Amino acid sequence: MICRVWRGWTSRGNADAYQRIVHGQVIPDIEARRIPGFRQIDLMRRELEDEVEFTTFMWFDSTDAVRDFMGEDYTVSHVPAAARAVLSRFDSHAVHHDVVDRRPQV
Repeated sequence: MICRVWRGWTSRGNADAYQRIVHGQVIPDIEARRIPGFRQIDLMRRELEDEVEFTTFMWFDSTDAVRDFMGEDYTVSHVPAAARAVLSRFDSHAVHHDVVDRRPQV
């Protein structure tokens, strides 16, 4: 399994707008593509002193599944124009981790 990690930051005033864009457009658009091997996406929010940090974790079966999502240069960030408009900065590339141990709890 591969975990794709990406971060973006907004001003406090744009944080709710960014979250709405991700929930209402970005995630549904990704899900609608029905990418084979894409398992899940998590959105995290962290309030900082002067800004708000968002982190996404995307879970894929393999690097090939990530390539199906992003293309050959699969590390490039996926940031649609509406999201870019309210972000103050963001990672230009995502990082990818091999998941060596993941233990769901019941």
